[in-house]
Amino acid sequence: MARTEVLDRTYAALADPTRRAILEALRRGPARITELAEPFSMTFAGVSRQIGVLEQAGLLEREIRGREHWLSVRPGGLAEAEKWIGDQTEFWSRRTDALQRRLARRARNT
Repeated sequence: MARTEVLDRTYAALADPTRRAILEALRRGPARITELAEPFSMTFAGVSRQIGVLEQAGLLEREIRGREHWLSVRPGGLAEAEKWIGDQTEFWSRRTDALQRRLARRARNT
């Protein structure tokens, strides 16, 4: 999958507050889908769709144990998004530093 497609899926998945809440809940450790669905005022099918989006984005892993589906956060799932943000931050920091140096030179010359 191309980097842009990975980023598009990741950021689209993170754009929804329900999906972010699911990821936050999984920070405590693996959980069954039924446990994750409890706090939401939507159908189980609705929560399952949200989980599907997170899986498609590569942010979750699913393990099937008998009839139960356990979900956990996929290690490295946010790596591409983190790298992209880091690249953007570095670029804009350099631009800001260059602007500050230019303004300082200009101030000294006036």
